[in-house]
Amino acid sequence: MRKYIVKRLLLLIPVLFGVSLIIFLVTHAFTADPASAILGGHASSAAIEDLDRRLGFDRPLYAQYLSYMGRLFTGDLGRSLYTHASVTGEILRRFPATAELALSAIVFASALGVSIGVVSAAKKNTAVDYTGMAAALLGVSMPIFWLAIMLILLFSVTLGWLPVSGRIDIGMAPRDITGFFLLDSLLTGNFAAFANALSHLVLPTVALGSYSMAVIARMTRAAMLETLDQDYIRTARAKGLTERAVVLRHALRNALIPVVTVIGLQLGSLLAGAVLTETVFAWPGIGKYTVDAVTRSDYPVVQGVVLLVAAVFAVVNLAVDILYAFIDPRVRYS
Repeated sequence: MRKYIVKRLLLLIPVLFGVSLIIFLVTHAFTADPASAILGGHASSAAIEDLDRRLGFDRPLYAQYLSYMGRLFTGDLGRSLYTHASVTGEILRRFPATAELALSAIVFASALGVSIGVVSAAKKNTAVDYTGMAAALLGVSMPIFWLAIMLILLFSVTLGWLPVSGRIDIGMAPRDITGFFLLDSLLTGNFAAFANALSHLVLPTVALGSYSMAVIARMTRAAMLETLDQDYIRTARAKGLTERAVVLRHALRNALIPVVTVIGLQLGSLLAGAVLTETVFAWPGIGKYTVDAVTRSDYPVVQGVVLLVAAVFAVVNLAVDILYAFIDPRVRYS
């Protein structure tokens, strides 16, 4: 197992190198002249050329990439073309907000999706099954931004139960320990901040996790139906075990491998795809940070965020592979 983990970690190096090269070329190919965007449309050619020279944009593309890689090996993702702040520092400051939202969304999606999938499979071709799959189809088909707006209109504007936007009320943020407001408020015993942060988290979590919930539910149902047709399930029933024990103890665990794979992929997708949700709810994470950077052609920020998301995807996939060995004893890594 240890050799396998080390091997997979070493494989991250060429993967991240390839991602860095692709995103560097794409951002330079499709981004307008950053100097012109920074100075505005009325800037003189001399001013634009001077800024290009000071920022290094007048050098050949390969020289710019080599400089970028040299900084990357030291953990320096460059500086924002507009705020001049360190991209690494800005991403690290905003990433806990996105991670907290994505983790909340995947917990919501996994709990509800697996439950719907298991119940639908156990009650195949009944009203319960049809209702569960209809809910899953609705979750897959509904645009996230539209669902987010509808949730705000219903629970915030009409009923007034939950906040419209933001991560926490002004002045209520707990002492920064991990960057996760829910965890930090519990660690410091600030239960008022915990309740306030939780209320802000509910609507973004539901909006972001709805699609993943539907995907997990459909995959769980399919895996459970296949497992429930196996011989050992019939043997378990013949031994007189209750249907609850057969479904949860024997069928569910063996059906979890494809489900865990989907959950891992969905977690990576949630980290990368929180852009719309964070924009609608004004959530201060890397998604909204990326949108602002794209609109301003601030490509050092875009490069840094994409590279971070690629690394998260690779690490999540590795964690899923390792988890297989704990779910299924037949899985072993050499």
